[in-house]
Amino acid sequence: MFDLAPVLAAADQAFDASLERLFGLLRIPSISTDPAHAGDCDRAAARVVAELTAMGFDASARPTPGRPMVVAHFIAKSAGPKTPHFLFYGHYDVQPADPLDLWKSPPFEPTLRKDAGGVERMYGRGTADDKGQFMTFIEAARAWIAATGSLPVKATFLIEGEEESGSPSLIPFLKANAKELSCDAAFVCDTNMWDRRTPAITTRLRGLVHEEVTVTGPRIDLHSGMYGGPAMNPIRVLSKLLAALHDRNGRVTIPGFYDGVAELPKAVKKQWQSLKFSDRNFLREVGLSVAAGEKSKTVLEQIWARPTAEVNGIWGGYTGAGAKTVLPSEAHAKLTFRLVGKQNPRKILKAFQTFARKHIPKDCKIAFSGRGGGSPATEIPENNPWIARSAKALKDEFRRDAVLIGSGGSIPICRSFKDILGMDSILIGFGLNDDAIHSPNEKYDLASFRRGIRAWVRIMAAVAE
Repeated sequence: MFDLAPVLAAADQAFDASLERLFGLLRIPSISTDPAHAGDCDRAAARVVAELTAMGFDASARPTPGRPMVVAHFIAKSAGPKTPHFLFYGHYDVQPADPLDLWKSPPFEPTLRKDAGGVERMYGRGTADDKGQFMTFIEAARAWIAATGSLPVKATFLIEGEEESGSPSLIPFLKANAKELSCDAAFVCDTNMWDRRTPAITTRLRGLVHEEVTVTGPRIDLHSGMYGGPAMNPIRVLSKLLAALHDRNGRVTIPGFYDGVAELPKAVKKQWQSLKFSDRNFLREVGLSVAAGEKSKTVLEQIWARPTAEVNGIWGGYTGAGAKTVLPSEAHAKLTFRLVGKQNPRKILKAFQTFARKHIPKDCKIAFSGRGGGSPATEIPENNPWIARSAKALKDEFRRDAVLIGSGGSIPICRSFKDILGMDSILIGFGLNDDAIHSPNEKYDLASFRRGIRAWVRIMAAVAE
């Protein structure tokens, strides 16, 4: 057993300095999607390397075809062959801050403000996604080293710089450095709590595959008075295709779409029901009142455990001001499919393409983007021992049980860790649903940062034992 009192005290005493270190990192506009900010990404990586090196890590910024990867190791002299080894993952790059006029304070000048209820929050791009999050375990490691001179586990940190631009360099980097980066498990701090008082561990992530279609009818745009009626309108064809994707009960009608989708285990379903989630309130917050997914499933099941087929954009013909009586030559749509269980992204894409072709009449043709790829879903067994130990540590800090939840989103890195490095990911984050990540006025509660540091202190001890 570890005596955590001095380590937690070190974290608390250094909190103001921890906050200032985070603010220094937040001031760097490390926007990976914009080549103009390549130098800022280099500066952010160098800053993280400097912080870790000063703590005693063997740290470096590794070059990639894109933005650098920060890799750091800390192996205590007292560590033995049975000392567990964990990888801690985060990303230092951020989303663009546009539209700038909607920010109440400059996006790269982090600011503390209290809301009407007295809750103190930090505002700025990257506060919650992901600089404020990954700095919680860096500052927890700092507290351990300050109080004891070491860490209770072998630690490898991987802080990438292209997460917000699709991580194009990540898979080649993992493959090239698999021996160095393989550990007992990976901890990912890029998720949320259930609410501001209840910690959570995310055990389910949906996969994702994209598609874009173009339906072509006549070889040129046509005058709708001269050709309207006899000429096939590709917008009408595309609309029928998209409308046919779902039946009246909200189920996807693509043959084979549900292959590999299992029913939710009773124990998991019971736990989710105990969360007392309000479907009505969830929809009311965005101006809706009726769930549109599978009628036999709750909203939480629809988001966390069921696949989707969604249209993200549709266009064609004239879309400018006023009227233009035109029959378009082409119509376009962008779609995404969120995947669960053992659904195969390539099979889903192929099944959709087969389905779509059957809805195209003789005088039209359809083309697909041809991207392929995609990522399958990730599911971590709820009985994973690292989850159990982490949950106990979270309860010790928050004085209430950690809940095991799913996520409607996708974090492809977790699947890559499993497929390439052979290790599960334990997803523990301290964000909240109202953090406005990717939006103006992104924020991170000060309590999330403070208790996140303390929680990681406890988790490191729990998994070491």
